[in-house]
Amino acid sequence: MALSLSPSRSADIVSDAIPATTAQPNALARVWQRGSKIDPRYLIAFLITLVLVAAQLRYHMVGGYDRLVVALGVCLATEALLSWFDRGKVVNLLSAYISGISLTLLVKPQGGALWPFVLGGFIAISSKYVLRYRDNHLWNPTNFAVSALLLLAADRVSVLSHQFGNDITTNLVIWIFGLIIAARVGVLHITVTYVASFLILNSLRAAALGMPVLPEIAPITGPMYQLFVFFMITDPRTIVKGRRRQIVVAILIAIMETLIRFAADNAWPLPTAFNVAPAFLALATVGPVAKWLDLRRLAYK
Repeated sequence: MALSLSPSRSADIVSDAIPATTAQPNALARVWQRGSKIDPRYLIAFLITLVLVAAQLRYHMVGGYDRLVVALGVCLATEALLSWFDRGKVVNLLSAYISGISLTLLVKPQGGALWPFVLGGFIAISSKYVLRYRDNHLWNPTNFAVSALLLLAADRVSVLSHQFGNDITTNLVIWIFGLIIAARVGVLHITVTYVASFLILNSLRAAALGMPVLPEIAPITGPMYQLFVFFMITDPRTIVKGRRRQIVVAILIAIMETLIRFAADNAWPLPTAFNVAPAFLALATVGPVAKWLDLRRLAYK
């Protein structure tokens, strides 16, 4: 008696006999895929904590844990209170945590004063609720707070200027994690564009002034610029929409910074804040205008 199989049954037997050829993702790919499910804010919080720990362990940059407690406490409390008042609920406090850590690292007051961390924390968080256009805040909170402190009290407040120097390991760890997280969050092109623009423009500026190039591009390796390129200029809530526009704005910020530095080189009369932190003031002037124009463009599109 002949045995016959239906076409569908034959196909099942054949498919069972042939090993599957679809390649499974390797371990690195699986980790990357799992990372895509993590809220980007947690990745950013991890990176800012890494910068804080590295800066403190290697160079004791915090300057006193009371500063950390005050800055974090004010930022978290202000965020909780204002979000409850504005929205009827307490929002995720990761943004306030990032601002508190950033202020702790960046703000260097005269003596042991704590008031800059109190005022800075309040200004940073409240700016998100007060300085808004079409329900969007225009300034990165930390950038706005630091710029305001420098403009109001440049004789009593300065910013972090210490570099990691020749500590290649510390720099390498922070930049590797920073670039990976920036890629995961989708803002790597902004960081790379700004860094490339900074290196090119400041090399040209040094050549035009007859100065050695290396000292003019070395600050990009320091913790101040690490905070700037990974947390301020790439803030998802304050950047413009669209990859091309984001690249253009990053270039414009680098150009503004170079112009500020060039003005300082030639002793042009500028507020002290511009000479102390040209990158921060460049972002504080260019970024909000770009965001405002972008919001108007989207509204009338």
